[in-house]
Amino acid sequence: MALKKAETVVVGAGIAGVMTALSLLRRGCSVNLVDRWAPGHGRASSSDYTRLIRSIHGADEFYTRWVREARLRWMELQAELGTTLLVECGALVMAGEGHTAWEDSTLPTFDKLGVPYHKFSVDELRVRFPQFNYPDVAYGIYEPEAGALMAKRAVVQTAELFRREGGTITRGRVTTDEREQLQLDGKPLEADMIAVTTGPWLGEMYRRTISPIAKIVRQNIIYTSTPDGDPSYDSERMPCWIDHGYGAYGAPSIEGSGVKAAIAWTEAIIDLDNDERVVDEATFNRTRQYLNHRMKGLVGQRAVDQKACQIAMTPDTHFILDFHPEHENVLLVGGCSGHLFKHGPVFGDFVAGVGLREYGTPDRFKLGSRGKLTAGASPSGR
Repeated sequence: MALKKAETVVVGAGIAGVMTALSLLRRGCSVNLVDRWAPGHGRASSSDYTRLIRSIHGADEFYTRWVREARLRWMELQAELGTTLLVECGALVMAGEGHTAWEDSTLPTFDKLGVPYHKFSVDELRVRFPQFNYPDVAYGIYEPEAGALMAKRAVVQTAELFRREGGTITRGRVTTDEREQLQLDGKPLEADMIAVTTGPWLGEMYRRTISPIAKIVRQNIIYTSTPDGDPSYDSERMPCWIDHGYGAYGAPSIEGSGVKAAIAWTEAIIDLDNDERVVDEATFNRTRQYLNHRMKGLVGQRAVDQKACQIAMTPDTHFILDFHPEHENVLLVGGCSGHLFKHGPVFGDFVAGVGLREYGTPDRFKLGSRGKLTAGASPSGR
């Protein structure tokens, strides 16, 4: 039976947390949003300047539909807040030669769901997007209604909106005891419903329940200066990109940030509480080498910023959204696998509905054994 006017707690003020908290509040619940640090803090997975939003999820129609809805909700939230959250510069997916299963499976999905896109040959790519070098690319998929989200701004502004509408934000550390019962600063944490949205820290809190199906991966990002007087690497002229053959992705210079580039190196592990949030030299050099290969116009340009964060990877790259098997009022939320942020407004609303038992959760999100999917079936292509 659905809960009405419930007393709720959301633990973790990243994108999943702030969106869930706002959705619960607008359903008439009292909501306390708890985090160890302020929303948008430097250790959070959501703390970077930008995150990509694109509909491409291979053959997976579920996530593709969600992103299309999320895009509209991001635009509505942007209008409500009166600040830029969505930079619709488009996204280019480069299908690497010999590694096109994910992209190949996307095209029928886009056709079926009516997602706008263009499939470009390498010759067409050279004309349309001359910023990139294409020696090892089979073809490209360009999604014009994709782009970048202003990540930290979105988290901070949504948290402030939540506070203005009557929500409570509490600074404190939530842990679990040997029975995986929640405690806030050493005292039992109680509410009608508690959504735990602590991202990579979820496995650390739930070593029996979550840790076996979540791997914490480090993400190192560098920002490179654009050439003097050259606007071709700015978001008005250059799209975000996903370079699947290299496991790389990035964004053009937005608001003067410089060109963002990252290599999704899934073997790079991070100690959440002890590692410094700086890019290590080996990863920096590897990313620079990649940029020199893919963007000849940036050769010799200097790095102007860096970010180091983390994501929680599940074997099938599906999210986790299910009640704890022993604590029926505790909803476990996470397993983002690097593709949750773009879904933020839809995901948070869905979490609120599941938490209040308005509806159930799909099998793909439930706790239990997880297995790796093929490249074509994986929503993230990993």
